[in-house]
Amino acid sequence: MTSGLTSFSKCVYLICLRAARVAVCPAAGTCCCKICKQQSSARCACFDIRSRSRRRKLGRGERREMIPVAYLGLFSLCAYMWRGRGVEGRTPSYARSLAIGHQYSSLGTQPILCGSIPGLVPKQLRFCRNYVEIMPSVAEGVKIGIQECQHQFRGRRWNCTTVNDSLAIFGPVLDKATRESAFVHAIASAGVAFAVTRSCAEGSATICGCDTRHKGPPGEGWKWGGCSEDVEFGTMVSREFADARENRPDARSAMNRHNNEAGRTSIIDHMHLKCKCHGLSGSCEVKTCWWSQPDFRVIGDYLKDKYDSASEMVVEKHRESRGWVETLRPKYNFFKAPTERDLVYYENSPNFCEPNPETGSFGTRDRICNVTSHGIDGCDLLCCGRGHNTRTEKRKEKCHCIFHWCCYVSCQECIRVYDVHTCK
Repeated sequence: MTSGLTSFSKCVYLICLRAARVAVCPAAGTCCCKICKQQSSARCACFDIRSRSRRRKLGRGERREMIPVAYLGLFSLCAYMWRGRGVEGRTPSYARSLAIGHQYSSLGTQPILCGSIPGLVPKQLRFCRNYVEIMPSVAEGVKIGIQECQHQFRGRRWNCTTVNDSLAIFGPVLDKATRESAFVHAIASAGVAFAVTRSCAEGSATICGCDTRHKGPPGEGWKWGGCSEDVEFGTMVSREFADARENRPDARSAMNRHNNEAGRTSIIDHMHLKCKCHGLSGSCEVKTCWWSQPDFRVIGDYLKDKYDSASEMVVEKHRESRGWVETLRPKYNFFKAPTERDLVYYENSPNFCEPNPETGSFGTRDRICNVTSHGIDGCDLLCCGRGHNTRTEKRKEKCHCIFHWCCYVSCQECIRVYDVHTCK
C-alpha cells in the first residue's frame, strides 16, 4: 500500500473517501475499505478513477445533437452554482466568491444536489458524489478560468461574453471547433487543476494534501519546508471530470481532449520553487522552499500565446474494430506539427463584427475602443471599419495624497475629464 498516484500496471487506483490519502489497491473493497474502517465513520466507499464509461455507437442524427452539449458538464456546474441552486447549509469560505449563497456546504450530506446539476453525464455524476468535498473547488476553477478568459480577450471582438439564464454559459460560440473553443477548454481545465491543487494545499479537503513525492535532495543554502502543492492530484481531478464527456470517436472529442490536456500541462510546466527566509531581522540564516503554482495570470498569458499560434487541423476518418473513428492531423505539412502543449482547432472563427444569434456573436457596437492603438483593440479593427463615436466623461478621483506620520494618508477629490471612444 502506498500513498499518491504512483503508476502500477497491474493495480487499480482507488480513492478511499473517508481517508486522507490515496490508496493503490489490487481490487475494490480490499485495502481501500480497510483504510476507511480506521476512520471515525463506518461508511466506506471506493471509487475507481481509471474507470471509463462504455462507448456506444451513435446514429448520425444523434451525434449531431450531442456535439453542442459535449462540453456542458464543466460549465453547467459553474452556471448551476453561480445561480444559487442547491440545498440549505453553511457556505464554506472558498465557495463564497461563487455567489452560490448559503446552501453548498451540505453537499456531502445531500448527494441529490449532484443529481440536480444539469448536463452531467453518469461518470461526472459519480465523480461529483465521490469527490463531493472538492466539488466547490472544481466550480471555483471553472470560474477563475472564465474570469481569466474575459481578461485575456477584453480588447478583442469576441471578449469571452457569458450568457445569463442559459445552460451553455458561452452561448453557441463553443458549438464550433474554433480557436475560441480551444482556448476556453484549455483555460477552464487549467483553472480546475489550479483551484483543486490550491484547495488541497490549504487543507480544505481531507482526501488530498501536500505533495511529498517531488522533493528530492535540497539545494545549497536551503531546505525543504512548507506545503508543496500536489499538482498531480489537481490535474487528475481535472482530467477525470472535464474529460468525462470526451469519450466519443469523433474529431470534436479528440480536439477537446487535446486542448484540455494542454491547459493542464501549462500548470505543471510553470510549477516553481517558492522560498521563505528565517532568521533575525531577515538575515535569511535558514531558507525553506516548497513547490508552488504560479499566479493564474501567468497561465492565462501563456495560453493566450498558444491561442495566437494555434494549429489548424483537418479531420480524417478511418475504420477500426469499434467502427468509424475520426482523428486530427495538421492541415499544413510545412508547419511544425503541434505538440501536447499547443492548442488545436479545425473550423474557422466568425468575425464577431455583427450580432449573430447562430454563432453567438454579440457584435462590437458600443464597445469601448482605444483610439491610439493600431492593434486589435484599436478603433479601426475593433469597430470593423464602421467608425467610432467620442464622448466626454467626468470622473471623481483621489489626488494630492499626503502621508501623515503616523500613520494615515489623506487625499483630496479631483474631477477629471476623459474622452471615451465607442464603436458605431
